[in-house]
Amino acid sequence: MSARELNRDVSAAKRAAASGPVVITDRGEPAYVLLSIEEFHRLTREGGNVVERLRMDEDADVEFVPLPSPFSLRDPQL
Repeated sequence: MSARELNRDVSAAKRAAASGPVVITDRGEPAYVLLSIEEFHRLTREGGNVVERLRMDEDADVEFVPLPSPFSLRDPQL
């Protein structure tokens, strides 16, 4: 949603934020995010640490395949 659209219809932005984050753009670039208070509290809840928040227990079966490194290892010149 553009900043202009937000200014014209705040109620529409609030309705959209009820179902998920709304990205507000300024001159075509993402500038702000409008969240419901419930989502804000979920994201900023007290307790826990970064590891707990990034754990992704519900997605434990995600397969991680790293991309090949663009660097090659060489023996140092002594």
